[in-house]
Amino acid sequence: MFDRSMMKKLFALFFAGFLAGAAFAQEAPDALVQRVTDEVLDIIRKDKDIQNGNAHKVLDLVDKKVLPHFNFQHMTALALGKEWRKATPQQQQALTAEFKTLLVRTYSNALTGYKNQKVVYKPFKMGAADTDVLVRTEVHQPGGKPVQLDYSLEKIDTSWKVYDVVVAGISLVTNYRDQFGQEVRNGGIDGLIASIAAKNKSLENGQKK
Repeated sequence: MFDRSMMKKLFALFFAGFLAGAAFAQEAPDALVQRVTDEVLDIIRKDKDIQNGNAHKVLDLVDKKVLPHFNFQHMTALALGKEWRKATPQQQQALTAEFKTLLVRTYSNALTGYKNQKVVYKPFKMGAADTDVLVRTEVHQPGGKPVQLDYSLEKIDTSWKVYDVVVAGISLVTNYRDQFGQEVRNGGIDGLIASIAAKNKSLENGQKK
């Protein structure tokens, strides 16, 4: 079974990488991934507050800088699967908001564990007309095997947005699909919304301690 805690940490690496990406919206997706990942790893290594577990500082940066670079509606639709089409527009909006909050709160704390990781960027090819690409990397950790970390990005207007992260062959968003499907079977779409909201409240209370 894949280590879910590792998945959280590796996703957080990329999620945090967009802290510095706003000024480079026209940048090619592979160049964007490499530049911001390298920059943020350097910041994390030097930031004593983050290393000491200051989740509030990371959460504040994510809220302000990261969110514009992710297509959370697409991510939520992937996580919900076929049930997405059964939700009303209002329910889809509520689900997207709650899932976004879940991802932000869950993975922001994982940033405190980064110190000596090295990211190797795989060869990348993209056609001039491509609007959906996969950027492949490997994360090398002291004492551990390299872990494949791939990013799915789509071009919306003139900017690239992340809609999935795949860790060792496991999609982050579709990894939630079984859990969400069970929640929908038990309590419908509204039950799922309430369940994610309750989880977010629990995470929020934990971060306040």
